[in-house]
Amino acid sequence: MTAPLSTPSDLLPQPSDAVAQRSLERFWRAFTLARMGVAGVLVILQMLVLALGSSDSLISLSLCCAYLVATAVAHLRIHPFHQAGQRRWPWLPTIGVDVATFAMLQIELQGGLNYTLLFGMPVLMAATLGPQRRALATAAGVTLFLLGEASWNAWQLASDATPRLLQTALTGTGYFLMSVLAYQLAARLAREETAAEVNQLAARTQTAVNKLIIETMTDGVLVADHLGHILAANPSARQLLGDASGPAPQRFSLAEVADFAPLMALVARTCHEHLPQEAEISCQPTPDLKQRLRVRTRPTGPAADTPANSAAAPGTRAPGLCVVFLEDLLELEARVRAEKLASMGRMSVAVAHEIRNPLAAISQANGLLREDLTDAALQKLSDMVASHTLRLNRIVDDILNVVRVPGRAAAQGPLIELDAAVRECLDEWCGQHQCDLRVRCETGCPGAQVRFDPEHLRRVLVNLLDNASRYASQTEGAIRIGTRPDASGAWRLSVWSDGAQLDASIRRHLFEPFFSSESRSSGMGLYLCRELCERYHSTLDYQRTTQGDTMGNEFYLLIPADRSASS
Repeated sequence: MTAPLSTPSDLLPQPSDAVAQRSLERFWRAFTLARMGVAGVLVILQMLVLALGSSDSLISLSLCCAYLVATAVAHLRIHPFHQAGQRRWPWLPTIGVDVATFAMLQIELQGGLNYTLLFGMPVLMAATLGPQRRALATAAGVTLFLLGEASWNAWQLASDATPRLLQTALTGTGYFLMSVLAYQLAARLAREETAAEVNQLAARTQTAVNKLIIETMTDGVLVADHLGHILAANPSARQLLGDASGPAPQRFSLAEVADFAPLMALVARTCHEHLPQEAEISCQPTPDLKQRLRVRTRPTGPAADTPANSAAAPGTRAPGLCVVFLEDLLELEARVRAEKLASMGRMSVAVAHEIRNPLAAISQANGLLREDLTDAALQKLSDMVASHTLRLNRIVDDILNVVRVPGRAAAQGPLIELDAAVRECLDEWCGQHQCDLRVRCETGCPGAQVRFDPEHLRRVLVNLLDNASRYASQTEGAIRIGTRPDASGAWRLSVWSDGAQLDASIRRHLFEPFFSSESRSSGMGLYLCRELCERYHSTLDYQRTTQGDTMGNEFYLLIPADRSASS
């Protein structure tokens, strides 16, 4: 999903750091256990020799018992590599004790036992734990002892001198080679373990980043097989394929849901043809939820554990897995609308400034004309021109405020009586639409005063009433406007209509700019209404409620109560 991350080398473990430290600690435990095992075997052998009647082996048995105790104490009490960065280890209680014990046993040679091979263990221990000079010194010391012991025996038994010396020289040469090879192998093992740790760290980092990106993506990501079984799904995909009961489960089958048949067909085609697919589909798992999705599929290699691989004929490709990318078309349209809003905002500023000039000329000309008018009817028309010119100027100011300052401070509107303002606006709207019986007004906030510009409140109510009238029936009481105190302490102004339920996909974008279910609508009405309400710390929202026995759509406005007026 993402490019491999490049990790700085100074942030990754080096051979002298944690990995090499763990290797040395593991080698140390292995050698101390091996020393205890060798000591135990020597004690058993010496006891057998003593049981067979060799009285001289009592000294060797005592020596082996003391060696067993020394190895046990070293295993339990000495831990040189527990501290980070510690590379030194006590060679005298380990290698020194081993060499001295084996040398004394070799000198005794009780029961016909030869202890030459045991010298390989201290040589290996010194070579594995390092440094190399200590391993070579140990091999040299063991070789010198064996040569000295062979020379002494050769002086006593001249007939057996040459083979014994030759055998000792070969053994010493083997110990030198063993020390060099063991050191190189231990160093290589440490380097390989360091490289493996570095690769694991990079893989874990990459996996964590990929998981975080996939989990937080707004686009849905699915992994499915050729039978439609969902093997993995991120939260966005589960949300897009969910229903009224909630998001889809983590694992489910597309073939079991009839509404996902188009998606299942794309997945099956991708798996069998091993070609990417792209299409726009519609899913409607519930009557009130309709999703329009853009689907892109990408094939992957065949799954190793699928039965289709084992049944595939030679030369044919078994169906693999399919990665599905889901995009909500409404979300795509919302992003387009946001870009359009930005461009429209810039254009609106220029247009608004251009509109002000002719409005000022109209207002000035109307004022000059008003001075010469004596007819009452003409004066009334002139007053209407002046009133609407002033309203246009205020609309231009509102548009400029919306597009100029996205995080503006709340406005301090005049103090008005809520119920009176609602009735006045409703009377004006009903007079224009001639629908008195269709609209019912139920004000329940007598004396409630709020800080809200009357013109802004009128624009909000007119927009909500226009929307309600467009979708409500023609029966009596199909539209109801009311005010009442809310449980939050604010005043609640609601506009209810008995229109059909809004689709869930539409509800998510209801207050976004340029979004409308009507082709002839600009989609700016509810957006501007919410913008106007937010100036006065008010909240405009939507819900599905019941009035009497009828379900309908309610747009409600929560206006904070003015504390200064109430006090």
